[in-house]
Amino acid sequence: QVQLVESGGGLVQPGGSLILSCVVSGIYADTYRMGWYRQAPGNEREKVAIITPGMIVHSGDSVKNRFTISRDDGQNMVWLQIKNMTVDDSGVYYCYLWRLHDQSSYWGQGTQVTVSS
Repeated sequence: QVQLVESGGGLVQPGGSLILSCVVSGIYADTYRMGWYRQAPGNEREKVAIITPGMIVHSGDSVKNRFTISRDDGQNMVWLQIKNMTVDDSGVYYCYLWRLHDQSSYWGQGTQVTVSS
């Protein structure tokens, strides 16, 4: 059974930083694109960043250089570092795996991030 488990969410003050982690089990993630999406209340889920097996990064339209995605296939993990956070960064952050050649994809359950003073 494939599982994606996110961690690292929580309450952060504006201007603060956070590192989200996602560990994958049940498959080897080295052939998958790994990434993060987020969903704020009342909004659609949007892409934050994707990193390919070749370490190419694709960022979402609303993402600035405050976000850094990284992966370690040996640990089957992907991370998202967010710096200088604003209230607009609040939402549920989801880990995501997708593979092109067979269109297989998987989602984590999400981790809540709240930016508030």
